[in-house]
Amino acid sequence: MSELKKIEGSVTAAKGFAAAGVHCGVRKSKDKKDLALIVSQRRAAAASVYTQNKVKGAPITVTRAHLEDGMAQAIVCNSGNANTCNADGVPKAQQMCAAVGGALGLSPRDVIVASTGVIGQPLPIEPVLTGIDLAARALSDSREAAGDAAVAIMTTDTHPKEAAFAFTAGGRECRIGGIAKGSGMIHPNMATMLSFITTDCAISPALLHRALLAAVRDTFNMVSVDGDTSTNDMVSILANGMAENPLIETEGEDYDAFCTALGEVCLTLCRQVAGDGEGATKLLECVVTRAPSEECARVVAKSVITSSLFKAAMFGADANWGRILCAIGYADAQFDIQKVAVTLESAKGSIQVCKDGAGVEFSEEQAKEILLEPEIFILIDLGQGSGCATAWGCDLTYDYVKINGDYRT
Repeated sequence: MSELKKIEGSVTAAKGFAAAGVHCGVRKSKDKKDLALIVSQRRAAAASVYTQNKVKGAPITVTRAHLEDGMAQAIVCNSGNANTCNADGVPKAQQMCAAVGGALGLSPRDVIVASTGVIGQPLPIEPVLTGIDLAARALSDSREAAGDAAVAIMTTDTHPKEAAFAFTAGGRECRIGGIAKGSGMIHPNMATMLSFITTDCAISPALLHRALLAAVRDTFNMVSVDGDTSTNDMVSILANGMAENPLIETEGEDYDAFCTALGEVCLTLCRQVAGDGEGATKLLECVVTRAPSEECARVVAKSVITSSLFKAAMFGADANWGRILCAIGYADAQFDIQKVAVTLESAKGSIQVCKDGAGVEFSEEQAKEILLEPEIFILIDLGQGSGCATAWGCDLTYDYVKINGDYRT
């Protein structure tokens, strides 16, 4: 089995990729980069997974059309404006692709386009077109350039989100890395955020898409910050084959190695997204085991991690386990609540708060000490099968309301 190794970097860690992040003027603050560009030296296999919201940003419409042949060479993304619910949205997204094509000598149809930010306001296209030209001239395969791109796609995020890993396929070292943004309007139902992933592994478009769907299902689709599914967001991946491994066209050892690496990138990024929820002070990880089925475990884990009452209790370090049982109880799945056990855990230890669907004696003081940590695990044992799943979220704080009360202003 291929050894998976964490490495430095993100979207420029793989061979043949360059990136840039610049300030173009969509955002008022001149200190914030607001346009990212990621480019492969050669045309690459490509795949994307999109939001399930019925209201979709214009960039998604354009990107879907461009990826019909499973190939792309560049990704462009602006922050500060979602280019959603605008009559001129699609033409402007197409203009962005044409500008990238013109600056780099590529076909506009080989460009993935994305936007993130305020919904329902016309996208000022002139600054974006100027920014694309600036970014094209700033392209670099350096670690710093990847970091600039990660910053440029941020909205209310407090820090950039990056990850990269090395693995072996067909006897060749391959690299895969990604960036993500996401802090609010995050809820399980892909995409709910933006993530761009690059790899030098050679893999067919069909298998690339299959691997991405599987990775997203167990990572990004299991994150909830606030229960709101975004209109714009997606996960996109480019695989340019420059590691020169034999093309992965069928399932087998090399495909498994690729899926493991892709899954690890997505897992690392999704935990960063969950931990950086708007106003968050804690990362919450809900692990459900011994469920009647994997799907049952997924539904229960997401139900708990989405509960506003539970999330508020975690902010207050209050071991109010009744809120956990409540969220388990209204999950749309079949299981025997009388067999459920719940344990709360952190770096300060663990404490069981519920067994056989009922409360048990525990120390409130010890529980509070456990829940004051920045990373909390909610361990739910359904006691009736072998299904398991994990979901990620964050606490619900005063600052979440402050941030969203004046988001546009």
